[in-house]
Parts: sequence; structure tokens; C-alpha cells
Amino acid sequence: MKSLVVFCFVLFITFQSYSQEFLCSVSVNSSRIEGTDKRVFESLQTSLNEFINNRVWTNYKFQGEERIECSIMISIEERVSSDEFKGKMNLALRRPVFNTTYNSVLFNYIDENIQFRYIENQSLDFTENTYTSNLTSIVAYYMYMFLGMDFDSFSLYGGSPFYERAQAIANAAQSSPYSGWKAFENTKNRYWMVENLLNPSYRSIRKFMYEYHRLGLDVLSSNTTEGRAKITQNLDLLKTVYNERPNLFFLQLIMEAKRNEIIDLYSEGSAMEKNEAINILSQIDPANSSKYQEILKQK
Repeated sequence: MKSLVVFCFVLFITFQSYSQEFLCSVSVNSSRIEGTDKRVFESLQTSLNEFINNRVWTNYKFQGEERIECSIMISIEERVSSDEFKGKMNLALRRPVFNTTYNSVLFNYIDENIQFRYIENQSLDFTENTYTSNLTSIVAYYMYMFLGMDFDSFSLYGGSPFYERAQAIANAAQSSPYSGWKAFENTKNRYWMVENLLNPSYRSIRKFMYEYHRLGLDVLSSNTTEGRAKITQNLDLLKTVYNERPNLFFLQLIMEAKRNEIIDLYSEGSAMEKNEAINILSQIDPANSSKYQEILKQK
């Protein structure tokens, strides 16, 4: 009897020690839709939370404190029919910085091309390599993109398997009647986002994601000078990508996510570091060059 109790206790601890990959806050905003029953949107929010946070997305065992923090807000802008909706999706992904309480933003993006069908209390099903629902395909695509970016920030090119799965979803969605998936639509959609990350020509952008976070931010708490010097050095990786393709979609997304953080990082840097950073940042993000001049005003 005693051995059975011990076994059950160990089994309980084992299940408590591991959890799903995501700790994602999902919300659905339907304030722009008037004169309609809101229960379908409440049901959608619940279903999405369960779909993302309860699903097992990888073969890795994540401890509770290792779950990936992210947020998704779907803003419903039009009810096309009783079960079809259009809107946009705000996505944010964060990563903890070693030995601090600070979370660094890896990704901050608004997908303004969301259209899907959903019926109240409908279960959300998803099968890889098969396109059956635009809603679950979009959400699964971004979950794998989140996994790829998170793994890339901890291990050099560690996110490749997840980007490949995101790309497989995009490929399966080529027959979709909805936009956002196809290469010919424009150069700033889901197809091109994952293409940029898997394209060998822009591999430096992923090396930056690793070295900036793992060798830069994660070092700051123990050696501020060394960590900031590594970050300054790694800005050249982004410059390499910019020189290759100035309007690369994912390069723009990185600058959007990291701009304010980088400006804050140089608040205590040397004059040489500040000038070097401003010079590179102004080249690769010219539309915001005036913002980088704020670095010189920080002491």
C-alpha cells in the first residue's frame, strides 16, 4: 500500500512538472459588431484559448515556468454572414531575459487579413499538411512561428523544424479561397514571413536573433559592458541582411519589435557605442532615424 502511495505521488509530481508549450492570452474583441448575439464571440475566445494552451505542439517537455508567453487579440470588424467573420489579429511574443524579471519582445505584429468561419461551441480541429479551416490554419501557423522564434533565441538556428511546419501550413493553404497565404498577393504576408526565415540568403537574421538574445541580453545582468558590446557587434548582422535586401519583410518586423528596446539598451553606453549603434540603425531603419538620435540624449 505504501509503495502504491509513493508511486501515485511520483506520478502526480511528474504530471505537474511538465505542461504544454504555450501560456497564451487570447481575446476576441467584437465591439465594432452591433446588434448581434455576443455569445458566439465568447465561445470563440474560449475555444481558441483551449486550442492553443491545451494542445501539445512539440515533442519537447516544457516545465511550467518554461511555457512560452504570448498574446493574441482578434478584432472582429465585419460579420460577413451568420458564421463568417472578417477582422485583424494582433500578435505578440515575449521571451524572458536570464536572471531578470524583464521579458523581451520577439515579435509584435498585426495581421490585418483575417477571415474565417466559426459556429458557436464549434470544436477547433487541425490536422497538419491538410487545409480544412482558415481559422485553425492561421492560428497553428503563428504557433509554429512563435516556437521557431523562441527556439532561435536560445539555440542557433534551433527554430528550423518549426518554421518548416509553418511553411507546410502555408503550402497546404495555397488552395484557400482566403487571402494572406499566396506568394503573388504581395511581399508582406504569411507566405513571405516564413520564407524570409528559411531562405539561406537571409540566414544572418536568425543568427542575430540568437546572438542578440543569448549572448547579449542574457549576459547583461552579469556583465553589462560585454553584453552591450555583443549587441553592438550583432547589429552588423542586420546590416548584412539590409544590404542584401533593404525591404525584407522580416527585417522590418524585427526592427518594429526591437526598436524601443535597443534605444533603451544604449542609455548607459559609451559615446563610441552610441554613435556606432545610431549609424547602423539609421541605415537599416531610415524611416525611424530620428528616434535613434534619442540615444545621444540618454545618460
